[in-house]
Amino acid sequence: MRTLRPLGIKTLVTAVALLLMPASVFCQEDFGFMPKGGKTLLLELTSKPAELRDIGSARRSEAEWREFIAKHEASMTERDVNELAAYLAINTPVPEGALPDAQDAATLAAAFPADGRELAWNQCQSCHSLFSGYLMQNRDAQGWRSIFLSPFHRNIKMTAQERETFARYAAFSMPMKAEDVPADLRF
Repeated sequence: MRTLRPLGIKTLVTAVALLLMPASVFCQEDFGFMPKGGKTLLLELTSKPAELRDIGSARRSEAEWREFIAKHEASMTERDVNELAAYLAINTPVPEGALPDAQDAATLAAAFPADGRELAWNQCQSCHSLFSGYLMQNRDAQGWRSIFLSPFHRNIKMTAQERETFARYAAFSMPMKAEDVPADLRF
């Protein structure tokens, strides 16, 4: 009769990682079909940690942010410039101590407040499909703000700042076309 040897810790860890890897791949949602939010655009503007810290500590109006962006990045679309300027005007300066001491741009950008795409992805789907018709609506910022007045949206756990961030993002980014949304996320 043959005896089995106990598995070494490295072998066991490798086996568990291989078993879990497909699950982690399938659990990651891809919301790349949605227009870019402020944090993604912020990293397109600069990947320099010192500049990200300066941006995070600045207070500027939306018009001033548009001028700042125009001086630093000529390749952004008008929609992207407007989205980033609105996001920064609403969300900067970030609270003192919110930006970590990290020296990489991705970690610093992740510490900024949620942008409109993140808010839509994380808040809307708790009750209904993200694409349940809302993404095809053409509203201005006030029209998107009014969504939060309905009884079923009034109790969403979002701050006034988050609601404004979402309203501005949606005003710049919607309506989307049905064919732009992955079939499994429609309605």
